Amino acid sequence: MSPHSSLSRFAALILFAAVTLGPADPASGQSREYINARSASDGAVLPFSGAVRVGETLYLSGTIGLNEDREIPGTAEEEARLVLNSVQRTLEAAGMSMDDLVVVQVFCTDLADYEVFNSVYRTYFEQEFPARAFIGVGSLLFDARFEVQSIAVRRD
Repeated sequence: MSPHSSLSRFAALILFAAVTLGPADPASGQSREYINARSASDGAVLPFSGAVRVGETLYLSGTIGLNEDREIPGTAEEEARLVLNSVQRTLEAAGMSMDDLVVVQVFCTDLADYEVFNSVYRTYFEQEFPARAFIGVGSLLFDARFEVQSIAVRRD
């Protein structure tokens, strides 16, 4: 798959979310709340927030699964658990849970890790699974195997 087709898929997903979930700008009367804003890493301020809430919708930045030493763990299973724990912590900081996720994108450097990721992923949900894409990519930051980006909507 070319980088352009992945980018086109991502753009289509964002457009779908914007149309389906409603407007996400201050002019619409919905304020923005930043979760883990201006996160610090090794003293440097990263140029993104962990998540942004607009109304009842939470847009989560991509995250990878680093261990306590800020390194990628030795196994795909451990990394999957760490990346999903990171998503879960961000949701909890916004007063939400994994079951509030509606769209999940998983970027993966080795599609042979698909089943390993799924075996861990299944354990994070009590209700129906969100819509999901599992996308093969050439490389990720810090040589991560997985990066997860998602959108959540607070349940009624």
